[in-house]
Amino acid sequence: MTDKDTQTARKGRLTALVIAGTGIFWALATIIGGKLGLDQRGLALFDLMALAGFTWAFILIYQIWRARQGNQR
Repeated sequence: MTDKDTQTARKGRLTALVIAGTGIFWALATIIGGKLGLDQRGLALFDLMALAGFTWAFILIYQIWRARQGNQR
């Protein structure tokens, strides 16, 4: 495995962890927020945080895709 392959694999694992972690955080925040009686404004904050996490994952996926496009040439 070359150094670029190792970096791509590492970034792929990071992306998977970000997606899984964001999904778990979002589900738990929604459940716990509902049990604690948070208002819609408080729950919207957790939704925005999850949106930021998924956006970051999308950016990482795009970076991986662009790096692989450069390797094929």
